[in-house]
Amino acid sequence: MIRVLIADDEAMMRAGVRSILESDPEIEVVFEAANGREAIDGTQRHRPDVAVLDIRMPVLDGLSAATEIVATVPGTRIVMLTTFGEDDYIERALGGGALGFLLKAADPRELIAGVRAVSEGGAYLSPDIARRVIAPYREGDRARTVEARDAAAALTDREREVLALLGAGASNAEIGMRLHLVEGTVKGYVSAILAKLGVRNRVEAAVLAYRAGIVAAE
Repeated sequence: MIRVLIADDEAMMRAGVRSILESDPEIEVVFEAANGREAIDGTQRHRPDVAVLDIRMPVLDGLSAATEIVATVPGTRIVMLTTFGEDDYIERALGGGALGFLLKAADPRELIAGVRAVSEGGAYLSPDIARRVIAPYREGDRARTVEARDAAAALTDREREVLALLGAGASNAEIGMRLHLVEGTVKGYVSAILAKLGVRNRVEAAVLAYRAGIVAAE
């Protein structure tokens, strides 16, 4: 069972998100918060697997709440669910440790897919967000592309295989199945990859994989 916390200042939105998530029999919403402070308190009390946070909330915004949750309850993974997909929000969310970024206008199935992927250790971006994250590299930012390829060149062949699957959003368990490795071994590879690439989390590693052009086909 995937235990989820929802934070949104609109009660109707929380009810809708709960309804969507609980249509999946393997997802349970354990707490609802109306602002970022309540989300932090609820996370520390209930220890959910995933916290789904809106960005613009009273008392404390979702981005600040996400940073504190990552620092104090690292076992809870963060998915941002927002109306606003501004670049600054995306950068701050991913830089702060969020593993998912979804838009409220997206297909409800994306919300379930995102919560599932993040709960399993993967990362998930709405397709619109992924295109925006990748766009600068498709538009000719060759310096960053070269930099990413140079960084990836320091990896072993096996580490590159793991990075390619990580870039496709695969969880550790899924990577293990694809490469015939136990999950503990995959975790070791992921830790080594993050250290070699000098990135803070698997979302940043996934972005680098896109830049380097080594993302595996699904």
